[in-house]
Amino acid sequence: MTTDDPVVDQAVARLADEFRARLRPQVIGTVVRGCRRDLSGVPAPALPELVERLARERLQSVG
Repeated sequence: MTTDDPVVDQAVARLADEFRARLRPQVIGTVVRGCRRDLSGVPAPALPELVERLARERLQSVG
């Protein structure tokens, strides 16, 4: 699934590879989008790393 937010798209792609054995891509996308919303006040240059880190942390506790 593609959005108009490359930060989300890139994080979903990387995390889908990492978590594909445990979680459906839709779950990963939902978690990443939620993390992106939660980090909306973070400066743009830091977003890619922080969104992926937060999403990874949350995904590790799912399932």
